[in-house]
Amino acid sequence: MRAALSMLAGLAVVLVLVVGAQAEDKKGEQTLKGTITCAKCDLKVADKCATVIKVTKDGKDTVYYLDDKSAKDNHKKICNTPSKGTVTGTVSEKDGKKTVKVSKIEFDS
Repeated sequence: MRAALSMLAGLAVVLVLVVGAQAEDKKGEQTLKGTITCAKCDLKVADKCATVIKVTKDGKDTVYYLDDKSAKDNHKKICNTPSKGTVTGTVSEKDGKKTVKVSKIEFDS
């Protein structure tokens, strides 16, 4: 009986930690609205094709590169035809380049 209670208490602690970690992941997400396009073909800011979202805020454009999987899955749609849309995900920056690990992407109709 004691072993079962100890095991149950241990599982409860693990469950609380997992749920807490998932909630923390969602807190870091941002929603970006703008033009989903190609960094090379449309914006001319890259040497090779890359899927990006260009967000304009207070008259200033910021370009966010989508993570590899999302970029590959959506590039064909936007390479030569930019589209307004929304990208939700976790934003990070490395070497002055902003990237988004996408959890959701929506194109405006």
